[in-house]
Amino acid sequence: MSATPQKNRASRRVLAAAAGLVTVGALVAAMPAGAHDRGHGHGGGHGHGHKPRTVDVQLLSFNDLHGNLEPPAGSAGNVSKTHPDGTVESIPAGGVEYLATSLRTARKGNPYSVTAAGGDMVGASPLLSGLFHDEPTIEALNKLDLDVTAVGNHEFDEGATELARLQNGGCHPVEGCYEKGRKFKGADFPYLAANVTKEKTGKPLLKPYTVWKKNGVKIGFIGVTLEGTPDIVTANGVKGLKFHDEVETINKYARELDRKGVKSIVALIHEGGAPASTSYNYDCDSPGAGDGISGPIVDIAKGITPKVDALVTGHTHQAYVCTVPDPSGKPRMVTSASSFGKLYTDTTLTYDRRTNDIVRTSVKSANHVVTRDQPKAPDMTRLIDRWNKLAAPIANKPQGWISADINGRGSTAPEKPLGNVIADAQLEGLAPADKGGAEVAFMNPGGIRADLVHKASGSEGDGVVTYGEAFTVQPFTNMMNVVDLTGAQLVTALQQQVSGPNEASPKILQVSKGLTYTLDLTKSGADRVVADTIKLNGEAIDPARTYRVAMNEFLAGGGDGFPALGEGTNKLVGASDLDLFNAYLAAHSTATAPLAPPATDRITVIQ
Repeated sequence: MSATPQKNRASRRVLAAAAGLVTVGALVAAMPAGAHDRGHGHGGGHGHGHKPRTVDVQLLSFNDLHGNLEPPAGSAGNVSKTHPDGTVESIPAGGVEYLATSLRTARKGNPYSVTAAGGDMVGASPLLSGLFHDEPTIEALNKLDLDVTAVGNHEFDEGATELARLQNGGCHPVEGCYEKGRKFKGADFPYLAANVTKEKTGKPLLKPYTVWKKNGVKIGFIGVTLEGTPDIVTANGVKGLKFHDEVETINKYARELDRKGVKSIVALIHEGGAPASTSYNYDCDSPGAGDGISGPIVDIAKGITPKVDALVTGHTHQAYVCTVPDPSGKPRMVTSASSFGKLYTDTTLTYDRRTNDIVRTSVKSANHVVTRDQPKAPDMTRLIDRWNKLAAPIANKPQGWISADINGRGSTAPEKPLGNVIADAQLEGLAPADKGGAEVAFMNPGGIRADLVHKASGSEGDGVVTYGEAFTVQPFTNMMNVVDLTGAQLVTALQQQVSGPNEASPKILQVSKGLTYTLDLTKSGADRVVADTIKLNGEAIDPARTYRVAMNEFLAGGGDGFPALGEGTNKLVGASDLDLFNAYLAAHSTATAPLAPPATDRITVIQ
């Protein structure tokens, strides 16, 4: 999902130890030693004697973990399952204590098992990981025996130097080491970024591919992020980097691997699609009208050379196991495992020792729920407890009270209750003349990372919103901007929600109270926003008038496909989005008068 990247949070991370500063070196080949021979050897061997011609390789994969070490709260922590009678069940899922158990159980009896990920392992993370620049998540992934991952757009939230530190280790250059006597070791799996090069040298930022080997079996992994990464992270995060076409890049390195004798290839792609059903067990290859999968991954899959045997994808936070024809017309497996560690995909790749290639006709794959009714992995429990102790003084501070769940991430509606709260918080905080004089506020939907859940997450009591919970909703700590935009630019910005790069997958801005309009989804393109219905405080928008508009710096830079919002002038930089959110909770709720979920009556939707 698109989302706003985080800025410097040094001021909030007061827990950092002063000692042990280690500066991150130049972006050398950021690859752990020995990463070209990645066989973790899960399970046993085949014993002595004659080797069978084929061997089944188990590929376990997941994507878009986003530092969710603890089970995600509320509806964002559920997956949907459709039963044969058509009823839909909601299953609580996720949490690395359960993900570790699921993966370890799945590996049993599979001597050839490799675990790969499709990017966004870190970034936009809950406080437990985000407060510590995602070191806890890298530690957890090391313990999970992750073999390889592609980079996602969120791996660039804090820039290339910080990404290199996550790979190579070393304490944070500003905040140092978080625990006395313990230095951050970095990822013991390679991050792959085949389509990201340095502008100055043209050389790849990180390794483009790695080869997993065991007992003569060789599988190449090529990793790419979406070409449009610069459109969905702040300019600072991608400074000095170039992002290239996914298909051209994968095809180039597939040829290189093929020349080296590596005939079995898996592409890890941080880009995805949308299946016709949100149920994880949906049969993506069912033939009905409107069935199957849509979105950017379809054209990408159709363009990738037949040398690639399977595609592990991500970014859209959807669950699917589909076949999409390769350029020769043969079906090829394309998978995605939702997000936040709620699912994992188990794919069987039958490896032919004579051809060194995968027998494509026998590739089988299925998504499995990471249920919370299985035993927790004790090493993950210890990891979570250790970091929670460090985070507790900040995380547990009450910020406000709510009377019921206020859904954000878990809402599928264009206008989300939590989106309204956030936009109202931004307007209220920036309306005073000396704070920017804002008249309206916009919030990008992808920047809302969770729901506000009424049930207590710890010992704080039901209805209490802690700093940790607020941080999980708004983890980027983006600075707010107030800018001048004309009425005409405002109307254009609203039309850009459903046109241009956002036409295929609309991004509906969350708007502050007072702004109303009609969204007609029966129309196409910009016409879906009915221009003559757009009103502010009951008055039609005047195309010639100047309005003061509040938004986070990501949107103010034209991010998420909103170039009109990037045209603002007379900019005033305000407080961070998280500070305004917390201030609003404090001002509008008490233990006896908690904040209720607001009405969603600003955008009238015609389906």
